[in-house]
Amino acid sequence: MDVGEAKCSFSYGKPPWIFKGRALYQLHLVKAATVRSCIPKEFRLVQAFGYTLGGFFLASYDDSPAGVFDELVVIAGLVWSPPTSCAWAAKVLVNSNAACDHGRKEVGLPSQVARFSKRITAVSRQPKTKHSPFLNVIGMNAAFSNRGDQINVQVTEIMGQAAKDTCNVNLTTFVPALDVDKWMGPAIKMSLPSFSGRTEYHPDLIKYSCQIDCRVRAVHPAIVSGPSPMPMNDNDQSPMKNQAAKEFMDNEQNLSIAVMLSKPIFALEFSSMKMQVEAPVVVSNYFKNNPLATS
Repeated sequence: MDVGEAKCSFSYGKPPWIFKGRALYQLHLVKAATVRSCIPKEFRLVQAFGYTLGGFFLASYDDSPAGVFDELVVIAGLVWSPPTSCAWAAKVLVNSNAACDHGRKEVGLPSQVARFSKRITAVSRQPKTKHSPFLNVIGMNAAFSNRGDQINVQVTEIMGQAAKDTCNVNLTTFVPALDVDKWMGPAIKMSLPSFSGRTEYHPDLIKYSCQIDCRVRAVHPAIVSGPSPMPMNDNDQSPMKNQAAKEFMDNEQNLSIAVMLSKPIFALEFSSMKMQVEAPVVVSNYFKNNPLATS
């Protein structure tokens, strides 16, 4: 595979770029037909029974080359890159102009500036009465306290002088009374390879990798809601309303919303996270030399 290094952003310094914070990585079953249009035709989409594996990566960084900021990466699906697969992002929303500019020009991401509004509410829950050894291992059982926090994150994309709500993400986190270190989950190292590019700011195809060191635990998937396609009465079940909703979701510019509202299957919480983004490379003759990568 012939590659060439992408130029680095001056404000970010030289790669690798280090980001520290916490994140939620949630996987969804996404209809392949829904996301196929946003993925370059050179790629073979990884799918089974008409579905691919998409979802989102919602992160809050307290230390990065761009300072403190939030990020929502909407993952359209997985594409085949022998001998493994790579993620393809349909949209990246950040509340940092520097992070947006860097993502667009240096990493080939479809980045947009957005507003992240957060609201935290204390909630209560009864302790579990039944225990599962397996759930104990992954941190979803054991002794729960009856206190926790419900976090609502509203993401609003900023488009020039206008703004459009993209989604609301509701997270409920319960903190155990004892054994906090175990509750955080085991320490792991993982790599998340991705393709990007083919955008207004970076027409070339790019491949890059994120190396993540963190504590990880399985959590219940977050509840995601999208903006209403039109004002509607709760008792209104008219065909016009249903048709308007369908047209809204079928609109290509709202593909990221369709991904966010697809069926969640699994969620991981990354805490004490250190993410190292390696220098992106421009892919030139990859598909010519790897015919199995294409559909």
